[in-house]
Amino acid sequence: MTFKKEPFLQRIEKPWGFEVVYTPPEITDKTGKILFTKAGKKWSFQYHDQKQETICCLMGKALIWLENDQGEIEKIPMVPMAGYTITPGQKHRVEAIEDSYMIETSMSERGTTVRLSDDYARADETDAMRAQENRGWKPPA
Repeated sequence: MTFKKEPFLQRIEKPWGFEVVYTPPEITDKTGKILFTKAGKKWSFQYHDQKQETICCLMGKALIWLENDQGEIEKIPMVPMAGYTITPGQKHRVEAIEDSYMIETSMSERGTTVRLSDDYARADETDAMRAQENRGWKPPA
């Protein structure tokens, strides 16, 4: 058996802040992330066709937009240190009221993240896009 001692960190710049993936790519069944979102910024209004995830606000204030069973979107103030689980197909978004740090635990990153609305005009995120630097998003020069 081989034990690992080296840390892993992959920082991905986002138009709303950044995310840090801390699970190495050889772990293929789950992904762990820390996400920083600047005050006043929003993630895409999106859903995942395959991925289930749980998001927890560690610091800051944010709203989580979640689709309910009637197909309506509820904007819910996130309770600090509490997890919000999003199932495949459920529309959602995070909106930072203050600079905020989140932690996300999810199934491995696979399938398509369908962006229904995006303040930064990004395309849907696919497996091919995840292989690109910053997942295909180019920060302004």
